[in-house]
Amino acid sequence: MPVPQVAIVGRPNVGKSSLFNWLARRRLAIVDDHAGVTRDRMMTLIEHGERFFELVDTGGMGIVDDDDLTADVRRQIELAINAADVIVLVVDVQTGLMPLDEEVVERLRGIERPVILVCNKADQPHQDVQAEEFHKLGRGHMIQVSTTQNRHRDDLLDLIVDRLPESDGAIQAESQMKVTIVGRRNVGKSTFVNTLAESDRMITSEVPGTTRDSVDVRFEMDGQTFMAIDTPGLRKRKSQRTDLEYYGMHRAQRSVRRADVVLMFFDATETVSKVDKQLLGYVMENHKPCIFVINKWDQLHGTVPTDRWVRYLRGQFPTLAYAPIAFITGQTGKNVKALLNHAQMLFKQSCERASTGQLNRVIRAAVDAHIPPLYQNRRPKIYYATQVATQPPTIVLVCNEPKAIGNDYQRYLMGVLRDHLKFGEVPIKMYLHKRHRNDEGPDA
Repeated sequence: MPVPQVAIVGRPNVGKSSLFNWLARRRLAIVDDHAGVTRDRMMTLIEHGERFFELVDTGGMGIVDDDDLTADVRRQIELAINAADVIVLVVDVQTGLMPLDEEVVERLRGIERPVILVCNKADQPHQDVQAEEFHKLGRGHMIQVSTTQNRHRDDLLDLIVDRLPESDGAIQAESQMKVTIVGRRNVGKSTFVNTLAESDRMITSEVPGTTRDSVDVRFEMDGQTFMAIDTPGLRKRKSQRTDLEYYGMHRAQRSVRRADVVLMFFDATETVSKVDKQLLGYVMENHKPCIFVINKWDQLHGTVPTDRWVRYLRGQFPTLAYAPIAFITGQTGKNVKALLNHAQMLFKQSCERASTGQLNRVIRAAVDAHIPPLYQNRRPKIYYATQVATQPPTIVLVCNEPKAIGNDYQRYLMGVLRDHLKFGEVPIKMYLHKRHRNDEGPDA
């Protein structure tokens, strides 16, 4: 299973970023008394006991952004809440219960995931009594903490870990693969789903925007059951004229998050658009295995070689050079079965788990072949590597100085991992951790 996510939410200026840095034991997020400093989601990997989870910092709920980015900040918060397995709701003991705290709780009212109510800035034990008024919020187990006085850090981490979803590391072969079909308007997504279902399951039309919601369609192939998720065709944000189009975009994004494999549809007769790039950016952000699907290929077959489209796509999306490309005709079903078989291969790759010994042999060989460049006149060292999750494969490199290993060298290592392990066509998450004194992992 993937690394669980824990989202920190709350109104502005309750100390969410301070809590984020405190739990991470690193100064990652900017901390300032001015409200609205945090806009984008910030993530870091936390290890406590024998569990790993991603901690996500978010902007203040209810903030009015100075640069007219309120809607974007709100969207980042929504994404964090929707993806979270556990929610940490932060309040401020020193200012007491505020109306905006109640608004935040109201926003979480329909969320069925575990909530931990963290009463921050309880710097002294006698302030714990002041936190009692927050029981009125009626959400989650309450704990008083202080990031400045280092009160109850381990207790809070214990609460978080206790509420994480169970992880046995097993891969169920009989699990149903969910395939999400995304793309801009009128590229043939619904026609493709009807071909899979062997019925007129979805309305198809030449009118753009016929599908207005994400629809789950179960189908069988070779005795196996799958789920295809059809999504609304998207267009540029500034061209969205109705609430239906706005919510359709959000449902499409939710369908991407649910996917095991994403099929990114292109029309063989049209060039790549800005909407295509935005969609793929979201797919990459969620580390989903992806296949580029060139639909309506019958209209160009015999006139345009496939190599030309391959070179074109590789040029448009160089960071997705590992993603396979398929040419199909959704209306007739040509190459559709081969596409689904390849999607299954990607699903299995994303569930693969490499042993620590195997990982370290690959990393050792990569470092011997290409030594990391100097950083501040010192040579970075990678002590060992381990895989902590699947879907996507998540690798932790334990080193002497995480900052010393730059993005270029990380991309080199991920390329080596794809070449030598079973992750050749799927995204890989990589984290760099500084080795602690009591860490006695194998030296790579």
